[in-house]
Amino acid sequence: MGHEQGRLLPWVTADGKPCFLVGDGQGYLSRVADDMERVQLGMALELLGHADDMLADYGATAAQLRYLSARMAESLRDVHRVAVSRGARMVDPVLEPEPE
Repeated sequence: MGHEQGRLLPWVTADGKPCFLVGDGQGYLSRVADDMERVQLGMALELLGHADDMLADYGATAAQLRYLSARMAESLRDVHRVAVSRGARMVDPVLEPEPE
């Protein structure tokens, strides 16, 4: 893990700024962050199921669809933060295929 930059944590401060953790990735806070990422990814999967159901229901109201859209936007922000964090921690991130 790159210690210079730190790990982007799966939550933000009260005013919406990113949180970072510097360390070896083995401590208590790292485990809490790992658990939080698992919860966020699981919630995103559940939300997708609800979205599929609601979009198949032609009786869904505009208010219900707006609420769904707001929750999906929140979830997408969380999933993006997890992806960025995990990508930054890759030992050798593959950005482009190696030329042959």
